[in-house]
Amino acid sequence: MVVASGPWLELELGRKDVIEVEDWAEIRRLHRAEGLAIKEIARRVGVARNTVRTALRADGPPSYEREPRAWAVDAFEPQIRALLAEHPRMPATVIAERIGWERSMTQLKLRVAELRRLFVPPDPVQRTDYAPGELAQWDLWFPPVDIPVGVDQVARPPVLVGVAGYSRWLVARMIPSRQAHDILSGHLACLIDLGGIPKVGVYDNEPALAARHGGRAKPTEAFDRFRGVLGMGAVFCKPGDPEAKGLVERANRYLETSFVPGRSFDDVADFNIQLAGWLQKANRRQHRTLRCRPLDRIVEDRRAMMAFPPVLPDAALRFSTRIARDHHVRVDTCDYSVHPKAIGRRVEVRVDLDHVVVLLAGDEIARHPRSLAKHRTITDLAHVAARAALRTRPAAVDIDDVEVRDLAVYDRVLGVA
Repeated sequence: MVVASGPWLELELGRKDVIEVEDWAEIRRLHRAEGLAIKEIARRVGVARNTVRTALRADGPPSYEREPRAWAVDAFEPQIRALLAEHPRMPATVIAERIGWERSMTQLKLRVAELRRLFVPPDPVQRTDYAPGELAQWDLWFPPVDIPVGVDQVARPPVLVGVAGYSRWLVARMIPSRQAHDILSGHLACLIDLGGIPKVGVYDNEPALAARHGGRAKPTEAFDRFRGVLGMGAVFCKPGDPEAKGLVERANRYLETSFVPGRSFDDVADFNIQLAGWLQKANRRQHRTLRCRPLDRIVEDRRAMMAFPPVLPDAALRFSTRIARDHHVRVDTCDYSVHPKAIGRRVEVRVDLDHVVVLLAGDEIARHPRSLAKHRTITDLAHVAARAALRTRPAAVDIDDVEVRDLAVYDRVLGVA
């Protein structure tokens, strides 16, 4: 039975058992806008005159409540209270056993949850809030999928994931390895995608970024050079404390459950292309904690971030080596060809996320796509042609450049002259 509450109880005595909100609104319109009498309003709406008077006197629309339904668990409530008073955290399954409950557990669990609050003191936690541009959390995620890297080889390269604290804007990029130069190069690419530099970055104890000495994390020299150019601070979490960077840990799970399933990838480049497209949609979703989209906050977040310096840090791997007669350089486990004119000379090798570049006296003499497949030899056909030309060309000697010994010297030494 539906029962009216408050001043609407007397409406049950009218021509209608209950009055609808629509009727209430119409009664007030007819009275205030058209100035009709109560008798005429009652005739038009089809309610009693007392109902019209009550509607005009009421401060708000009618509200209705259903009579509370009796539950089978009501008879067991005193026993439940007694058990909770002695053991406030007793599980509902144990309570069911103690009171002899044989009906649906759902009904019992709901009642236990209501009553448990009376005996267990509240345990509030602090909600972590971040100021715009304050920080971003970073982590390596290893997707459980094999990525083709060439010549029938597959690998599972890491993905660098970052989450801005204020806006929850998500950035990510697959990188070739966990080496410092790859992580930092990927880090710079992700910061560019983020659109600014947060004042502080939060990291776990990745060996390429920090080493722990005496319980304290000390950034590596490469990471110090990188963040020093950007002017960015760094905080390293304690070992075994994933909650300290819970934003990015949840982002990793989100990627694993929402991005990877049902997808296939041709190579690392294809993975990053698909990931970039998915991130555009992910950053426009409704965030469960913020109750808004990261897109709605990123403008304010970027405005408070630090701007990029005029010269960005170069995180690529650089080393110098002397070119042997086979004119190849080794990077990781692969050999890359170099123009044979560099044989015997010292060159500089630069390795970034995508290419291996060789420089001779500042001039580029070799550029190869970086291979993630292991134990390969990558040769440029132009280098092969140059080698063949050098091997078939006769050695040209200019007679004018050869010193001729004066034979009169021997006569003077022997005393003949």
